[in-house]
Amino acid sequence: MTGASEAKDFYQTHFSQIEKETGRNGQAWTRKIRAAAMSRFSEMGFPTIRDEEWKYTNVAPLAKIPFQPAPFKSGRPAPDRVERFRLGMAEAIGLVFVDGGYSPELSSLHRLPQGVQVGSLAAALHGEAGWVEAHLARYADYQEHPFIALNTALMRDGAFVYVPEGRIVAQPIHLLFLSTGGKEATVSHPRNLLVIGKGGQATIVESYAALENKLYFTNAVTELVVGENGVVEHYKLQQESGEAFHIATLQVRLDRNGNCSSHSIALGGALVRNEVNAVLDGAGGECALNGFYMVSGEQHVDNHTRIDHVKPHCTSRELYKGVLDGRSKGVFNGKIYVHKAAQKSDAKQTNNNLLLSRDASIDTKPQLEIYNNDVKCTHGSTIGQLDQDSIFYLRSRGIGVEAARSLLAYAFASDVMGRIRIEPMRAHLDKLLVAKFHHDGS
Repeated sequence: MTGASEAKDFYQTHFSQIEKETGRNGQAWTRKIRAAAMSRFSEMGFPTIRDEEWKYTNVAPLAKIPFQPAPFKSGRPAPDRVERFRLGMAEAIGLVFVDGGYSPELSSLHRLPQGVQVGSLAAALHGEAGWVEAHLARYADYQEHPFIALNTALMRDGAFVYVPEGRIVAQPIHLLFLSTGGKEATVSHPRNLLVIGKGGQATIVESYAALENKLYFTNAVTELVVGENGVVEHYKLQQESGEAFHIATLQVRLDRNGNCSSHSIALGGALVRNEVNAVLDGAGGECALNGFYMVSGEQHVDNHTRIDHVKPHCTSRELYKGVLDGRSKGVFNGKIYVHKAAQKSDAKQTNNNLLLSRDASIDTKPQLEIYNNDVKCTHGSTIGQLDQDSIFYLRSRGIGVEAARSLLAYAFASDVMGRIRIEPMRAHLDKLLVAKFHHDGS
């Protein structure tokens, strides 16, 4: 492919192939949604840097690569190769997807509480789960976002989680997406639907990782619905291949007195775009968005967030931190939007960035858009380098300069890491960061 117009035709071919695959056993409502999404993607095409929301992230290289649909392979990775990506959560309820396809032999769905449903979205779409139709593609807006439209049109599989009213899932639910790569560049479109009923509680972990350092494209969408008085902790860890493209959207809707905390950790990928959007659509809702990104070399990571205060008496807190080294590029664009009827909104947004080299750069744009006077909202952003006095102090205690830099950078990250409440996952991430700081420092 040579440009955006060829890319649209290319993905139209993908859509036609999926239509043939699902034509006999797909349901009418899903075919209608897919067709509408494909039509919208054909109208929009890939975004360019002339689009305000994409001015700092150029996806033209992605549009030029003829990614082939990742095959749902019959041969699966050996369990011992998968084990290191389970984040130390031996007791977790685990779903594993390989190149976008569900792998029952690598998954573990034991000890599910009564009424709780966890499984493959493809199976749910071909079954009788009426709640899926009520929620799928109702929140992540494919009319305005080209990559959500592409995912909606081409989705084949992903995870679904349904926690009915009043149910509490004590152990974490881990959704693991592995990419194997191949001789040619491949693309997968994981689609996840997470529905937490009234008064339900759950902890959900999404992680994306590569078994090989290959070129591929992951285009993921997750819709998370939290019912009245529901409580959800959502974690996302991105450890894609150093050559991979990763574009993902997490769309959250909170009902009255719902509570959701999101933790996004981005460590891998060549070009990464993470979008987290939360709609506080019921009075008394609470939302926390936490994020950490660490990039080096030529990596590019873009974090876009939006919190909509739609109803009154809602609270949101946001903290994103980034560490950038080499010639890497970071983007943070966060917006808090307070609607007219959202009096007594309480919102705070903070973005802090640490540059470890002269060639690393960050574009940060925290925003407030407020249409009600009876609110309390603040935002702020910082960009800085390591404190030389602190480095001198550590060196005076016999610590080498690179070790001192690593220690200070790790301390900078610990504020976000300390908010991870799953102890095995936090310990696993601590080891990852220590190794990464040591490698980059050396």
